[in-house]
Amino acid sequence: MTADQSLDLPATITRSEVESQPEIWAQVLSATSALIKPLPQVGEPVLFVGCGTSYYVGEAYARRRNSQGLGRTRAAIASEIPYVEDDETIVVLSRSGTTTDVIRVAEALRDVHRIVGIVGAPDTPILPVCDAVTMLDFADERSVIQTRFASSAVLLLRASLGEDLAGLPDAARAALALPLPELLPQHTVFLGTDWTVGLAHEAALKCREAAGAWTEAYPIMEYQHGPIAVAGPHSLIWSLSPLPHFVREPIEATGATVIAPELDPLAQLVAAHRLALRLAAASGRNPDQPHYLSRSVQLA
Repeated sequence: MTADQSLDLPATITRSEVESQPEIWAQVLSATSALIKPLPQVGEPVLFVGCGTSYYVGEAYARRRNSQGLGRTRAAIASEIPYVEDDETIVVLSRSGTTTDVIRVAEALRDVHRIVGIVGAPDTPILPVCDAVTMLDFADERSVIQTRFASSAVLLLRASLGEDLAGLPDAARAALALPLPELLPQHTVFLGTDWTVGLAHEAALKCREAAGAWTEAYPIMEYQHGPIAVAGPHSLIWSLSPLPHFVREPIEATGATVIAPELDPLAQLVAAHRLALRLAAASGRNPDQPHYLSRSVQLA
């Protein structure tokens, strides 16, 4: 982060967790062989279940695993699972281990499916309903808003697919220094393709949660099919994947600012976290106390 851009960010818990991601990612990579043991093997059909951020992590994983031909994989929102195949392993992601919707799914399916949990806190209600657990307690957060836990989960899931990710902690450090637009946008759109569509949705969610900002997310090739009508000089269009010229040029014609950093998409998510913090500071919001949100949604 440049000196000018760091001075306008209050010293919040969320900021410290955002800036800790290079070190936390290095911890994930150093423990990968142990952490991935409970996760699905090559060829194992998977249904990934989550809520909010956890669902977007699952969407990214499902698309990545499918595109690499490593096994039939899909993601579903815990309260909106349309069907369950008999042969699917159920992967549930819950930072707190207390999310009611996710626990209910695991309880309902545990007798006939293998349940694998990726969890951020020990001694929580989700653990007894899982057959195997990957514990990421060192990536857990005090914040309501998820940043480093979610990005660490994506990193681990990518590692489980056999990717060489040794350079990603350094990429996250580069993201913390990536120049952001000096003029903050009134409207931000994140674009992606394949697995980065999930990351685009997560980046947009961070800006909404932290700052109450007007944000959207779309697949790159879908953007011109309607959503571009909202773009203008007040807009920032951020592509997490390379942007074809035939998409970029019409966007630039609207007067919007377009950026597509040459960093790994997961590292770009770290930069998007910084944008969310800057938007929160500009709007007078404290990202440690996001409006109407709690650390875990627990239903009666």
